[in-house]
Amino acid sequence: MLKTFQAKALTAALIGSAVFFTGISQASPIVKIDGSSTVFPITEAVAEDFQISKRGTIRVTVGISGTGGGFKKFCRGEIDIVNASRPITDSEMEACKQQGIQYIEMPVAYDALTVVINPRNDWSKTITTAQLKKIWEPEAQGKITNWNQIDPAWPDSKIKLYGPGADSGTFEYFTEAIVGKAKSSRGDFTASEDDNVLVQGVASDHNALGFFGFAYYIENAKKITAVAIDSGNGGVLPSAATVENGSYTPLSRPLFIYVHAAAAEKKEVVDFLNFYMQNATELVTEVKYFPLSKSIYDLNLEHLAKKKVGTFFEHSIGVNVKLEELLKKEPRL
Repeated sequence: MLKTFQAKALTAALIGSAVFFTGISQASPIVKIDGSSTVFPITEAVAEDFQISKRGTIRVTVGISGTGGGFKKFCRGEIDIVNASRPITDSEMEACKQQGIQYIEMPVAYDALTVVINPRNDWSKTITTAQLKKIWEPEAQGKITNWNQIDPAWPDSKIKLYGPGADSGTFEYFTEAIVGKAKSSRGDFTASEDDNVLVQGVASDHNALGFFGFAYYIENAKKITAVAIDSGNGGVLPSAATVENGSYTPLSRPLFIYVHAAAAEKKEVVDFLNFYMQNATELVTEVKYFPLSKSIYDLNLEHLAKKKVGTFFEHSIGVNVKLEELLKKEPRL
């Protein structure tokens, strides 16, 4: 079996659909999952342990098509669960509604979306949110090309940018948090739905800058360097402590799974979700993300039992939200 979730994620991306685990009958009931590459390591770890616990009686497939790509499949009724690195959008809600698909929203972890540079970069170890906007906003395309255009003290060298593709929830979150509007970005950067491609790009170019989920950074910390983000109170590095105390802003974010309400009638799906929430704290930590409180995991299962469908988010992709307060409200349909 592959040793790291990066290798598993790459395999899933290459075969275009899923990770399968050996020793499981092809006739077993299947739980079908797809979506975010950021959430993939969590759900994949849960799927692996769940299948072991079930001794091959249930099969779980976990694919990577990005949050947007996953929601397209989900709203067509092709999968049971979608991994999402941001809340469902109004257009996705409408697409699901047109197909008669209802869903249960479950936050599963916190992420510190991480801006990274090459270790040989000794000039931009702290970047302000204003500087990030200057680099990534649409108006920068073809104009902001060199590091010294961001800060005159920085080198007169071309910036090589790497970021997730347009179907990525990480791309949507970053652009809303930094630029001010989801998907509002320059287009002249190397884009990929596979975070490992982005890691390798930044690791191989001393003028590179990119962004992706914390787990992919921390697993590659010997090859790339995290940038401290200054949102007005000095540079702050991503960590469990800075996510928990709210100082890593605005790039702390919740991660989700969305469950097809009809699929939640199936025993294998319910069993999987119970296992997910009961083991989330350990497995989220294991794959280097930040677990939620036990009360939120318990609340997810309560929402599942009561079939509480819809989203708790109001026209936002989740920038600077407080989950504990949000989940006390009634979801919107």
